[in-house]
Parts: sequence; structure tokens; C-alpha cells
Amino acid sequence: MSRDEPDRFVCPSCGTAGSADERFCPHCGMPLVHDADGTGELPLDDRRRQLRKIKPQYTEGELVRVAGGRNQAEAELIQGLLLEQGVPSMLRRSRGFDVPDMLAAGPRDVMVPLSAASVARETLLEAKLIGAGSEVALVSPQRLLTGLLATIVLVALIAWIGVELVG
Repeated sequence: MSRDEPDRFVCPSCGTAGSADERFCPHCGMPLVHDADGTGELPLDDRRRQLRKIKPQYTEGELVRVAGGRNQAEAELIQGLLLEQGVPSMLRRSRGFDVPDMLAAGPRDVMVPLSAASVARETLLEAKLIGAGSEVALVSPQRLLTGLLATIVLVALIAWIGVELVG
């Protein structure tokens, strides 16, 4: 772009071109960004490249743990392997290591949506990053509560029968 040409701006959300005197997109209201190459398209940054790799069918469901890394770097390596297969993932500090003294260190859990859990496990098994027996059992809180209440009722019933027989 030469010095004679006016600065061009483009909306990062919808791609609408704007002039130098506009600061916000007239269609969606997002702040306009400088269009450096003059094409009207935003260059792909690392984040956008990553998001384009994610397969939409793998984005449904609650997050489940599929693997763990001993540190941030190992967990990011696992995350990169999953992204190459189109599986979105997120890192979470493992339980017990989420205290302020351990914010920068410690193990990380690699979490994926439930719809991508089987693909993620297969990918990690092929890369020999997890063992065949590392299947994580998913128990919903409602099911856990139901089992706990059933156990309490059963113990109370046995105690009541014991009191009736003795008394």
C-alpha cells in the first residue's frame, strides 16, 4: 500500500470493509481493524488456523477427561495431537494442584467434549500416550446421588429389621 492510498479497515467478525473515519462496523458493531494487505480479508492467525481444524461433530456434550500430562508442555503436546484429528480440547489443572503455589506447575488434565472422547482415546492409543485400560468412567451426579440414597435406605431397612427382631 502506498502513502497516497487511504487506510482501509475491515470488520473481524463479518468482513465488511470500512473507511478510515469509521471505527465500528455498520452491520454488526464490532471494532474495525486495519486491513494491512488491502484485500479486505483478515490474515489467518494461529488461533483461526486452529479453529478451522476442529470438526463440528466433535463439539457436543459435556467435557470428559481423556488424558493427563505431567506438566503444561506435555499436556499441550497431547492437545496438538488431538487438534490434528479435529478434536477440540481444553487443559485443566489436575485436582489437588489448583492451589496458588502450584499455578504455574503441576499436572494437567486434557478434557474433550463427550462426542469426541472415543476418537481422542483412539488417537492417543495410536500415539502410545495412554494405555488400553485408561478408560475413564463417567458417572453423572444424579446417578451417584441415586446410588447413595438407595444405599442409605437399604442400611436403614436392615437396621429397622434388626431392631424388630431383637425387640
